Amino acid sequence: MSNDQATMVAFVRARLYEEEQIAKAAGGDTWWSPPDLPGEVHDELGGIAFAVKTRGYDTHIARQNPASTLRRIEASRVVLDEYAAVAELDTDTPAHDYPSGRAVGLGFAVRNMAAEYADHPDYRASWLPRFT
Repeated sequence: MSNDQATMVAFVRARLYEEEQIAKAAGGDTWWSPPDLPGEVHDELGGIAFAVKTRGYDTHIARQNPASTLRRIEASRVVLDEYAAVAELDTDTPAHDYPSGRAVGLGFAVRNMAAEYADHPDYRASWLPRFT
């Protein structure tokens, strides 16, 4: 794995770790928005986690619950691990074989993961997904 690829993987891992800590600090719960109580977001025990009566935030916040975040992080880590194992084959001129195609495809996915954090000061424009 090149130094730039290793740095990108470490960058994404660090961002996922930060998100994981935030989700765990929020209890790791599944939140839901009761249809008969618009604007309220409840935790697993039925307590009100949030009350936001304007602009439809309730459903969006409920869908971004800590439990969903933790599941997404675990799935993302699987992709990162798979990419790390074949990253050296992710080049600008890959071979025309399955392992290289897998590496390029996984690299595209990891570059998109990194792009989710493009506003972070450590993000590098060189990690933008390749479209060619």
